[in-house]
Amino acid sequence: MYQVTFSEQAMRELNRLDQLAQLAAIDPISSLLPEQLANPREPLGRFHRGKKVFYRLRAGDFRFYFAVQDDTIHVDYILHKNSLEDFLLRNKLPVSEQQLVEQHSKFWKYLESLTK
Repeated sequence: MYQVTFSEQAMRELNRLDQLAQLAAIDPISSLLPEQLANPREPLGRFHRGKKVFYRLRAGDFRFYFAVQDDTIHVDYILHKNSLEDFLLRNKLPVSEQQLVEQHSKFWKYLESLTK
């Protein structure tokens, strides 16, 4: 089991939900196993941003974008599947999510601006 931490943006997104919905949303990420991260399959994906490895986990109505360091999962972003950010990620360019994230730093700069 991993310890799970959340960025300010991720906490804001979670805090918009009632407690029961929060528990349902974070259950998939809190129950990830090292074997799953080593060999990700849907709904889990892995991609690189610069030299750092990131993961994407689809969990119900949300998409978790996170990194793993030692025994800690740090959730950088939580996007709702019907949000503008998710729409842009999935439909703006005719490429996969992983290619979009790897090739277009503007997306990450925009997401990072949400945490400020």
